[in-house]
Amino acid sequence: MDTQSLQAFLAVADSGSFSRAAEQLHLTQPAVSKRIAVLEGQTDARLFDRIGRRVTLTEAGRVLLPRARQILVMVDDSRRALGNLDGSVVGSLTLATSHHIGLHRLPPLLKSYTREHTGVRLDLHFLDSEQAYQGVLDGELEIAVVTLAPHPAPQLEVVPVWVDRLCFVCAPDHPLAGYRRLALKELCAFDAVLPGPLTFTRGLIESRFSSAGLDLPVTLSTNYLETLKMMTAIGLGWSLLPERLVADDLHVLEVDHPPIHRPLGYLVHRSRTLSNAARAMIAQLDDAREPAAREWR
Repeated sequence: MDTQSLQAFLAVADSGSFSRAAEQLHLTQPAVSKRIAVLEGQTDARLFDRIGRRVTLTEAGRVLLPRARQILVMVDDSRRALGNLDGSVVGSLTLATSHHIGLHRLPPLLKSYTREHTGVRLDLHFLDSEQAYQGVLDGELEIAVVTLAPHPAPQLEVVPVWVDRLCFVCAPDHPLAGYRRLALKELCAFDAVLPGPLTFTRGLIESRFSSAGLDLPVTLSTNYLETLKMMTAIGLGWSLLPERLVADDLHVLEVDHPPIHRPLGYLVHRSRTLSNAARAMIAQLDDAREPAAREWR
């Protein structure tokens, strides 16, 4: 099996389309089809069913899929291990981050990194933290700088760098702004706008309310914190937002509840050979770690 055919196989499997796979690989559709045909010849098995415009994996394709990912990760690891031998910090670094961290935490680090390591081509992906987490697990991403999962997979090395304090906020003219101090139960009488239900941050918030025997009255949700800030500022509901996002267009609520914090940091796969470029990025992230993050458990 050649790696080009495996890459084409993964692109079609992930996108569900030969044309989209061709776009991703910067190839023509016939070229992708030829690579799949070569792979099917090598494995002596049909890998995709093509019914109308739908492309689905056959049973043989489903068996091959995780092994194809493993093979390509091993090939990449071998290339990195050989490239690391001379100690130079060059090549490509595939790094994912969330929009919030990319806007509010990473810019100084990225500026310093790119100035110091001019031979590195930064392949930066803006993803939801949960997507980036899975990308590192699957071997598609070398490093992610995101909101950390409460219970990370054992295959990952997870290191907190910053700790966000989440503030209860509402619009200055919202009815809640007239309260001097609130209990969680009182908040539940008003609509909330919060991150999406499958996010690590939402899970953290829900666990606090659930432990108090309360259900969150969420009417609107989005994974973009800047959008949540806007929706809160125009009075669509109260929210919990990182302290760094709180500005004059928001009113901070005094809530009778211990502060809620969320860890932000980086994660890499323990079984992956990191490039010198990734090691250099990790060194900068380690130097930037806040005292609270070093003590985080």
